[in-house]
Amino acid sequence: MEKLEKDRLLTEAMDEYGHYLVRLAYSFVKERTKAEDIVQDVFIRYYINLDRFEGRSSVKTFLYRITVNECHNHFRSWAHRKIELRNKLNPLLPNKGSAEETALASERSNEMAEAISGLPLKYREVIWLHYYAELSVKEISEVLKISDNTVKTRLARGRQQAGVKFTEEGIDHA
Repeated sequence: MEKLEKDRLLTEAMDEYGHYLVRLAYSFVKERTKAEDIVQDVFIRYYINLDRFEGRSSVKTFLYRITVNECHNHFRSWAHRKIELRNKLNPLLPNKGSAEETALASERSNEMAEAISGLPLKYREVIWLHYYAELSVKEISEVLKISDNTVKTRLARGRQQAGVKFTEEGIDHA
């Protein structure tokens, strides 16, 4: 494949799917700049592997699969584990923020996003891919490399667990 053709395909993919991939990565890592870094890595991998892309799935599915893999790699990285350790130790250290700042920060969170982000990763990713990325069950199964029935089961269990969280938090709508 010629360089100009690869450049054109990369530009098209970035224009069409860039925003969606950032949202997908953000749903995993919960940090905008880290999500953007992950998506940048996704497009680099896409560009490098364009010659090997056989077209058995759509470009959208291919990019979503790379994004999910990159997010999983992020969680396995030492940098992420070091941050997690620091976050677990922070409550043990003296608090420098005021109670008002803490209250305002917690109010900024969206109730629905909190309920979904509290789900285990395997349920959170299928819910996000289905409702926010608007992928079909078949596309999700291709992205996550699991069966259609597993996707359906995880969607049902994820909705059920999110519903339990809504009632526990006193939210009337699910």
